[in-house]
Amino acid sequence: MDTRIRLLQDEDWDDVVALEALAYAASGLSEGREALRSRHRVSPSTCFVLEHAGAFGGYLLALPYPLFRCPDLSLSEESAARPGDREGNLHIHDLVIAERVRGRGMAPRMQRHLEEVGRRARHRSLSLVAVHGSRPLWARLGYRTRPEVALPASYGAEAVYMTKSLEPAAAPPASAPGARARS
Repeated sequence: MDTRIRLLQDEDWDDVVALEALAYAASGLSEGREALRSRHRVSPSTCFVLEHAGAFGGYLLALPYPLFRCPDLSLSEESAARPGDREGNLHIHDLVIAERVRGRGMAPRMQRHLEEVGRRARHRSLSLVAVHGSRPLWARLGYRTRPEVALPASYGAEAVYMTKSLEPAAAPPASAPGARARS
């Protein structure tokens, strides 16, 4: 099936807001359109949509944010902005995959796409807040739990802060089978 990841665009907001509400409203973690858009305005180059079989299949919102801190779900990003205090870390604020696309490796695919974008922008780490029991998924993707990081109450008692180093991807040795160089 045809799958692609592209930058989030204005015409995507109805789908993003509907999927976000479906994922988080029952747990009280839904932020709503304006809060979500405020996160996008901070860093539109790190917010993406997943298209699968020609239809909306999910989204990822990420923004530069100080390591060991995270956005408060009860505040818009303009209210929480701290200029000059964001370099080096890229925070995955939200990653949601539509039910019809789940089980096909799309969340790890979107996360790897963000890693590539983060490395190109010279970020040194990624962070996130794992909710809804998603810590095992993120741990499998290389994230480390940081229980010493206090979270805003808006995330609930079960949430946990996690980080991952964004060391440059290691290139295969020149003598490795299948190793190729661009010319």
